[in-house]
Amino acid sequence: MDQQALAEYRYRAVREVLGGSPIGEVAERYGTTRQSLHAWRKRFEAEGMPGLADRSRRPKSSPSRVDAEVEALICQLRREHPRWGARRIAHELGRQAAAVPGRATVHRVMARNGLVKPQEQQHGRKYKRWQRDAPMQLWQLDIVGGVPLADGREAKIVTGIDDCSRFVVVSAVVAVQSGRAVTEAFAAAMRRYGVPFEVLTDNGKQFTGRHIRPQPVEVLFERVCRENGILQRHTKPRSPTTTGKIERFHKTLRAELLDHVAPFESLEAAQASIDGWVHAYNHQRPHQALEMAVPASRFRPNGAAREIAAPAPTAADDQVALPWADAGIVTPPPAPVPRSAAVEFEARVSPGGTVTIVSGRQSVSFRQGLAGRTLTVWADLHSIHVLLDGHVLRTVASRLLPQDLAFLAMRGARQAGPEPARAAIQRRDGKPVLAAGQAVEIDRKVHRDGHVFVSGEKYQVGMGYAGTTVTMRLDGHLMHAIADGALAGTWPCPITVERAARMNGARAAASPLPPPALPAGSIAARRRVHPDGRIVVNKQFMKLGPRHAGQLVTVIIEDTCYRVLHGEEEIAVKPRKDTSPITRLYVRGMKTQG
Repeated sequence: MDQQALAEYRYRAVREVLGGSPIGEVAERYGTTRQSLHAWRKRFEAEGMPGLADRSRRPKSSPSRVDAEVEALICQLRREHPRWGARRIAHELGRQAAAVPGRATVHRVMARNGLVKPQEQQHGRKYKRWQRDAPMQLWQLDIVGGVPLADGREAKIVTGIDDCSRFVVVSAVVAVQSGRAVTEAFAAAMRRYGVPFEVLTDNGKQFTGRHIRPQPVEVLFERVCRENGILQRHTKPRSPTTTGKIERFHKTLRAELLDHVAPFESLEAAQASIDGWVHAYNHQRPHQALEMAVPASRFRPNGAAREIAAPAPTAADDQVALPWADAGIVTPPPAPVPRSAAVEFEARVSPGGTVTIVSGRQSVSFRQGLAGRTLTVWADLHSIHVLLDGHVLRTVASRLLPQDLAFLAMRGARQAGPEPARAAIQRRDGKPVLAAGQAVEIDRKVHRDGHVFVSGEKYQVGMGYAGTTVTMRLDGHLMHAIADGALAGTWPCPITVERAARMNGARAAASPLPPPALPAGSIAARRRVHPDGRIVVNKQFMKLGPRHAGQLVTVIIEDTCYRVLHGEEEIAVKPRKDTSPITRLYVRGMKTQG
């Protein structure tokens, strides 16, 4: 009802009262109270018709209203730090302003200015919360991924947090999450802060060997805990909430750092970035579970160990004991470096186009266009890979001996990482050594008319592959072309496998032959193999054998047959008996991801 109609409605009621009608009967007839009707009459006598309209209910003064300057500061902090909530902003205002509004007031200010997205109220599970009474009583340890490197790898972070103070005690970036890497990070934290009374971890193989079959064993982490007198605790299977503090730290680490960084150039660069963020987390970032105190204010190391910024390592560090190191801590023994371990070093291409690996032992030739370029050499006793800007240029069989690798290490070669490409074919007395039935692969570039050359013969692969590199697999009496992970063609093999092994770039095949690419219009269904070795597609039973029981297979549905794949391996081809449409393409129920 608009204001004009409302005023006329009240005017009619006032006229009846002024005409002598009982005020109680008029109020009942107009659906109001005697008190309201008295108020309308007085306002009409004083102001006329305008007095019968609704008046503002806004108070004349609001002494508790937030100042405009404080409201502007709240909005500014929210825009600069979108992840800060009302409680954090109220805490930050306490450092800057004398009059600090409460958390609810800050939330209303943000909602009034459109800085809070409305969301449904979620009533989650109620968890039983717990924590230790004092620092260094319990550490929670775990491993988290998501650290991108420039070479395409993903590093891991070994993390540890003190249960009482939420102080991060371990944040070590490792290339491989091995048991030794985890234990060394844990031992370094104990040397820095002291030995905790207990540690809590999940059931990962780096932390415990009690689930190893056929017989449980003691892993290195368990040995270090036992020898340092640490009580080791484990979570129940599939119970990540038990280590909720370290899991919540992982969420904060991803949201505030890992989700917003570009790939790091090296592990050292990643470690420096993580260390800087963790220092701010421990010393500057208030923690809501600690009543907005910083973790460093609650953390107390054991004994003489304390957090000190470690100086840059020098050659004398091996002989000088650090002042905060605890000599009584039992650490894992150093990993022995095998005499025949792979090494990596840089070498310059000579004007003649050769790279000398070991003088008088082995060298690798290249085109003279690479003269003067610096290449990276990866070498062990089996293969030598030569790389340029991370790309493998050539792979040859190694003729090096263990003493040659030791000589290279003495000359400054570093211990190498994983092998960058497949190993070369081994040779004995200049002849390739192949296992029985071993297939050989070589790479060939497809010409613009869609063909490749193998041993002087031309083979048509397809115009769609022009300009790309395909893998030619020579397997006995057949030769296959593999492009984009799928079989592109098959021909009779023009040469023997032994002769193919002598060709430049030849390598031993390390994976099974992939299936052909899906024909146009083909669809795929997924099925879990029954314990008796059967699957059902479109009411047709297909026997795959008991050895495939429990596997999740993919069924390629073609016009006349079903092709059954496990991963990239084709395990069966069955004729199709019914061509009616197939409606169920995915497995229903639990455990369908395999």
